[in-house]
Amino acid sequence: MIVLITGGARSGKSAFAERWCMKHASSAVYIATAEVYDEEMRERVNLHRRQRSEADYAWTTLEEPLRLAELLKELDGARQDPPAVLVDCLTLWLSNVLLGAGEGPDTDTTAVVEREIEQLVEAAKLYSGLLVLVTNEVGSGIVPEYPLGRLYRDLAGRLNRRMAEISEQVFLVTAGIPIELKSRAYDL
Repeated sequence: MIVLITGGARSGKSAFAERWCMKHASSAVYIATAEVYDEEMRERVNLHRRQRSEADYAWTTLEEPLRLAELLKELDGARQDPPAVLVDCLTLWLSNVLLGAGEGPDTDTTAVVEREIEQLVEAAKLYSGLLVLVTNEVGSGIVPEYPLGRLYRDLAGRLNRRMAEISEQVFLVTAGIPIELKSRAYDL
């Protein structure tokens, strides 16, 4: 089962995702995609680690900023009963991929990132355990001023749409309140 949880910054989506996992699985692998580039980010990562360690729950944390599709395949094939997995978050993973894809004079950055997105979508579809994905909703704000920001926003929208298509449940978290969207979707 795939569950997608989206929302704005500080909406409560990560906390909801953790609670959702704790309710539906006896233990889970927490895949953190953030890369630490400064002290403020280090503090955020340490806070999240502390919060998970203080929870009465069996989290196993793996840090993987780029190889999400490969890691899901490894976890799925590692044992008979694949673990529940929480990925936090897809949009951080996307920024890591996007910033790494622009290397080389003849690189078509968009094509490289879209291939990575499709590989992740396929790995998620094939994952036989519970998979909870956290992502940021970035399309509701202003249009970014710079081309890289606009490209990121567009790719994040495509990533979120593709993941929502393959998810059994999609939650939007706003002000700490989760609303399940997929069951409410209007069917044309």
